[in-house]
Amino acid sequence: MHAKNRDDADEENVLVLQGGGSLGAYECGVYKAIDKLKIRIDVVAGTSIGGINSAIISASKSGNPAKDLEEFWLALAQTSASPFLTEPMRMVSSSIYSAMWGNSNAFLPLWLKPSFGFFYNSPYLYDISPMKATLEKFVDYTKLKDPTRPRLIITATDIQNGRPSIFDSKYDNFTSDHVLASAGYPFYGIAWTKVSNRYLWDGTLLSNTPLREVIDASPIRDKRVIIANLFPNTQEELPHNMMESWHRARDIMHADKTDQAVRMSKIISRYLVIINKMHDLLESSPLDDAGKKKLAEIEPEFNKLACQRGAIIKEITRVERKEESHYLFEDADFSIGTIKKLIKSGEQDATRSLENFGKN
Repeated sequence: MHAKNRDDADEENVLVLQGGGSLGAYECGVYKAIDKLKIRIDVVAGTSIGGINSAIISASKSGNPAKDLEEFWLALAQTSASPFLTEPMRMVSSSIYSAMWGNSNAFLPLWLKPSFGFFYNSPYLYDISPMKATLEKFVDYTKLKDPTRPRLIITATDIQNGRPSIFDSKYDNFTSDHVLASAGYPFYGIAWTKVSNRYLWDGTLLSNTPLREVIDASPIRDKRVIIANLFPNTQEELPHNMMESWHRARDIMHADKTDQAVRMSKIISRYLVIINKMHDLLESSPLDDAGKKKLAEIEPEFNKLACQRGAIIKEITRVERKEESHYLFEDADFSIGTIKKLIKSGEQDATRSLENFGKN
């Protein structure tokens, strides 16, 4: 699937994975469909749980990322909920269980740690170090230097200056700390991670769909993009209560908002075409010495603008997760039934959505 060197192509296929807690199992299903459809992925970018999924895809220890990703999610799945509960009851029960007891392979509440003390003065409630141990069962970061592996881009947020921190396998030597730095979601009490003297929170705080970061990291090559959208953009029915209002507001904040980035890439591309034509016209025209000197002076800036940017989003396909109910803490439901259902629906939705990807 990744046999071709990425740098040999004029365009690249990009997979963008959002944050969304346990909803990230849906992205596992999306990637399984991509693998079965034999769609080459050149760049995979993610934040929060999407960053964790991205790391497994790019740095799969076994060389079979679809298999490793599914095994990772099954390792996170819990059997705490009774099989006799209805689905809504299971979602509530499982999320409450996660909040109280954590997830032994992902996060641990401070009140369950041997060093338990007056945790209410702590800036976080959950230690994410168990996720590090789980992640390292499935990833080998040295494989990121293999040119046939997808380039990995993960985003986080610097707590102290509020700016994005972008980790890119083309330049950075990844460790699990780089990946976990993207997943410290403060509104759920998840701890931050320190990387190179920076204290980092979840990249979701700035953008839950890091397509713009991909464009900035790879500004020349045209792109065909797949986005796994975990949070619905539209919802016809209005919320019925405060919990549903918070749920809908959360969806709006975290849903894909890349349309503006796509529009701007097309506008910039049109400008660059005109600049190139004007430059060619000037070069082919007779100029006096003053004109030649002026052209030589602006040549470096022209090369910077026209030759080092201009990537066009040639195609963008969104794989949209559908919601059957509107539960605020659905992203904390790690029950085995929900995880398997999310993987299955992600694969089914992606198979339909990506049938003609790259063919136009």
